[in-house]
Amino acid sequence: MIQRITLIGAGNLATSLGKAFQKAGLDIVQVYSRTRESASVLASKFGCSYTNKAHEIDLSADLVLLAIKDDAIPGLLEKFDCRRARIAHTAGSVPLELLEKYSDHCGVFYPVQTFSKSRDVNFSDIPVCLEANSSEMLGELKTVAVRISRDVREISSAERKVLHLAAVFACNFVNHFYYLGDKLLSEYGLPFNLLIPLIRETASKITEISPYDAQTGPAMRYDETILNKHLKMLEKRPELTKIYSFVTESIFLAHKKEHE
Repeated sequence: MIQRITLIGAGNLATSLGKAFQKAGLDIVQVYSRTRESASVLASKFGCSYTNKAHEIDLSADLVLLAIKDDAIPGLLEKFDCRRARIAHTAGSVPLELLEKYSDHCGVFYPVQTFSKSRDVNFSDIPVCLEANSSEMLGELKTVAVRISRDVREISSAERKVLHLAAVFACNFVNHFYYLGDKLLSEYGLPFNLLIPLIRETASKITEISPYDAQTGPAMRYDETILNKHLKMLEKRPELTKIYSFVTESIFLAHKKEHE
């Protein structure tokens, strides 16, 4: 049974997971980060020890959970012997087989959500996707996952890779468009909160209908009058013109049959 967790990382995901684990009655026994300051700050929230030295990582914990950048995982694991430790990573695009090079008891604990240190999230509705190199390890990870989430699923490395790519489109790219919209509004002294109701409805309705059916706007209708007006407004912003034109074409082609 996993009760004591060593948390590797002190960023957005590590912070959110640590809070969720502690709230669920699990013990964070140590925080590791590359910088002593960030490790100290997060450890203070959990009342546990901390370190920025790989050889001091507490491998006696029931689970060593890596919540760090994908490309930092192998470099860190090469610094200590974790063959007998239970190790799991939280990365969307890192295959399980990478951990199998370093540990006999390894898995993946991947929550499908965006995290920020400044915001607390309700983990109960967040899908937690698991994978492990043995049924025993999978069972152990499940005992942790069900304590923080009602939606626990087993998916393969290949499936998780696709899921992560889809999440980049659905979250990271969409948020960048919020940023671009905010910049356009601010140039004219308009507040971003004018778009908040629109954003909420857009996100809400796809819980009831498909994204395809939810699509609206001049690109789907290929309303050339409006499209040309918009492009005229962007003529001194070639980077935005390129994005606008490319996305408009993508939307139109997705709905082209409706206009034939």
